[in-house]
Amino acid sequence: MTATRPGPAGRVHGITSSGFSPREHLQNAVLPWWDSNGADDLHGGVLTCFSNAGVLQSTDKYTWSQGRWAWLCAQIAADGHQGILEVDGDKWSRRAVRTAEFVRTHAVLEGGLTAFRTDRSGIALPSGPNGEAATSVFADLFAVLGFAGAVKVPGYPEAEKSETAAAADKILASALARIKSRKAMTAPYPVRSGFSDLAAPMTLLHAGSELFRSTGSAAARSAVSYALGQLLEGQGREPMLQETQWWEFRPDSPRDTDSLLARHRTPGHLLECLWMLIHSQEVMGGSLSALPKSLPGLALRALELGWDQDYGGLFRYVDRDGGVPSGSLFGGDPYEDLVQSTWDTKLWWVHAEAMYATKLLARHYGSYGFEDWNSKLTDYTLATFPDPDGNEWTQIRDRQGAPLDKVVALPVKDPFHIARTLVFLNRLEKDDPHAAQ
Repeated sequence: MTATRPGPAGRVHGITSSGFSPREHLQNAVLPWWDSNGADDLHGGVLTCFSNAGVLQSTDKYTWSQGRWAWLCAQIAADGHQGILEVDGDKWSRRAVRTAEFVRTHAVLEGGLTAFRTDRSGIALPSGPNGEAATSVFADLFAVLGFAGAVKVPGYPEAEKSETAAAADKILASALARIKSRKAMTAPYPVRSGFSDLAAPMTLLHAGSELFRSTGSAAARSAVSYALGQLLEGQGREPMLQETQWWEFRPDSPRDTDSLLARHRTPGHLLECLWMLIHSQEVMGGSLSALPKSLPGLALRALELGWDQDYGGLFRYVDRDGGVPSGSLFGGDPYEDLVQSTWDTKLWWVHAEAMYATKLLARHYGSYGFEDWNSKLTDYTLATFPDPDGNEWTQIRDRQGAPLDKVVALPVKDPFHIARTLVFLNRLEKDDPHAAQ
């Protein structure tokens, strides 16, 4: 399949799925941009407050991004040292450690919380309506993810590494307790009282699995166990993932089942969650046979619901029956507004996650047509998102694929999803022993 739809500025990209090398794209198009523009080797961490066009708007640092950067740097370093990427492994190791230290010494607060954002040097900034610094369990979990990556990096001084591992356990235990009690703050995706979200257990699963991979801690095992229970069993309620459907926001009351919050679906989220389930089984010593037999069918449902038949690509949000998200409204709910105003945008992270999920699913479930889906998604993605002038990807686009200067979550250019997908795809291509990790 060859995409011929125009990319940015009416230009057609020459990359297609048949000739695509994730290693080359990572090394030549993605990492160089972050090397030159984002990596803050002076203070530690990464600058991310760029406009969609790549212009720096602020030097504030969101812990959400810093934790993910620490983990990503550790992965790139590991693959550089193993020779499956041609990068300076020592440089990326230093970045992983410096970023983890930046987060641990500046963003970690009392009680297993983290500051949602700091200034460039690390001073915590107020982010909540009453001046709170800690406003998001996701920022906390991404700090854990970053710590999980960094503590595996050779050369991390033992004393600091021990403190970082302990901080990861404390933050993860706190996050688990808040998610269980449904008291977790979830900026920038507020969850209305009376609903439970998919994002919390799936992020808990990923962070917990990665920490268990690094340290084998009891806190990590507990987090993974709870997340799997919520996703697959429900633990007294409907599981988040079901036979042919899934909940993005699960309502407590049947009377809210036909609300927009309950009816909307996020196809990219579901596909991301499915590869996390596969990874988690591998990390925790389980078997894919322990996962629901409906998993490949659920993936196909997400792909079919999400695919834009008119312009190609995956919608950000859809209704549970497909098309424009619908349902009754509570009114004045910021998440309702987000779904309604951005449902048909085409976003970098959705397509990056779908590229990896379909490739991994094709490896494990070969008879379901995931290779064809992967080719179609890869062709669309490469024709739409990479910047033709070498500025990484233009990450936010409208339904037709044109650049869209709009904040859709955090006011940042994301350094994580694209590079993570390319790292994972490269590992699959190399059939490396840690290929699906």
